[in-house]
Amino acid sequence: MTLREVFGELAPDGRTVEVSALALDNRRVVPSSVFFCVRGFTRDGHDFAADAVRRGAVALVVDHPLGLGVPEIVVDDVRAAMAPAAARLHGDPTATLRTVGVTGTNGKTTTAYLVRALLEGSGHATGLLGTVTSIIGGTEHEVARTTPEAIDLQAAFAAMRDAGDSHCVMEVSSHALALGRTDAIHWAAAIFTNLTQDHLDFHPTMEDYFAAKRRLFDARPGVAVINVDDPYGARLARELDLPHVVTFGIDASGADLRATELSSDFTGSTFTAGGLRLRSPLPGRFNVLNVLGAVAAARGLGIGDDAIVAALPSAGRVPGRFEPVDEGQGFALLVDYAHTPDSLENVLAAARPLTRGRLICVFGCGGDRDRGKRPLMGEIASRLADHTIVTSDNPRSEDPDAIVTEILAGITDRTATESIVDRRAAIERAVSVARDGDVVVLAGKGHEQGQEFEGGRKLPFDDVTVAAEALRARLVS
Repeated sequence: MTLREVFGELAPDGRTVEVSALALDNRRVVPSSVFFCVRGFTRDGHDFAADAVRRGAVALVVDHPLGLGVPEIVVDDVRAAMAPAAARLHGDPTATLRTVGVTGTNGKTTTAYLVRALLEGSGHATGLLGTVTSIIGGTEHEVARTTPEAIDLQAAFAAMRDAGDSHCVMEVSSHALALGRTDAIHWAAAIFTNLTQDHLDFHPTMEDYFAAKRRLFDARPGVAVINVDDPYGARLARELDLPHVVTFGIDASGADLRATELSSDFTGSTFTAGGLRLRSPLPGRFNVLNVLGAVAAARGLGIGDDAIVAALPSAGRVPGRFEPVDEGQGFALLVDYAHTPDSLENVLAAARPLTRGRLICVFGCGGDRDRGKRPLMGEIASRLADHTIVTSDNPRSEDPDAIVTEILAGITDRTATESIVDRRAAIERAVSVARDGDVVVLAGKGHEQGQEFEGGRKLPFDDVTVAAEALRARLVS
């Protein structure tokens, strides 16, 4: 493809340079690449342009002329130019790949898994892009971030299309929306799960956070599916001017798809919605909302009710999301990714009615992230759990003890609270004090496979594995 075909009128007149790849990182430049000189948070891509040319870049996208001897496409915003160019290079894959975006603070991963299961259950080969994994043409791949950069994202869409996928479901982060990674996508459907405090290290205010999420719907998806039990969702539904908006909820009496006659236990949830009696293997009210969003989206994409009812009972189990760890012990142990105030409250509220004894919670908060949520999560754990153990969770460059201290500031009654900074020791402690009929919730890391420390150092760590080891050690002692 020529430079003019990729960039249209932005390309210098008369240029017929052949382009085979795009790059944001100069280390990933190959011959016939176009290099985007993006100004990042700590580095300026213009400083790496000369190296990109040496590596074979045949053109540069810049915000000011550099004069390095190759064609330069001068734009006001280099990052904003990436998505449209990547889409053109790959033949605009989402023009034919029916793509579903799921955004919100909590529930994105589970909802995406649910939507994919409903689509696959009706015979549609469906790709997945998310926090836990990506699936292209039925093959799983590791992921580095929830939503890839635009260059990688459009390449993934093209790979799905070429592998025979007809649909794609993807989690859409607020960072990706704010940074334009998802520009140039044709959305068949978009789902809003909820909005609660998180990422205020990146977004200056909750209003800015909401505005970023709203960008998914400003792209005018074929159908917009919105949780109106959530205040921000209710606001979004009121403000949108779209032809196809479907609302869902449990408490919102005016929701288009509302769950009633709801019952839930460790084996899952059963409820009525939209004239259907539905059974999901996922327990808890928060998961019922995830199911409602997925069902509404599936219907909006033309999936029949019979296929939905048939596929749902085996749909939606996600690694690290309310995941049980069972080694034959007399109490339940659940691992969950809950790392925001709202998600921690939801998980503990879901676990409480399942508890015959005490509810024990082990959690921490990540370093170099929104500090304001730390005391909030401390208050929630101390209010909803009978015994709380505050520990470490990806401290990154911060002092783990200092993070724990900020969490403890939200706890007024310390009599049922311990602090054990070493996460393995904290999990072992929870297992050692649990009695028959108790429920232990390990919150914060979920599917993650490591602990992150200063300087990008990452040590292997898996809550499920550590919990299983602690359970086995207790059972043989």
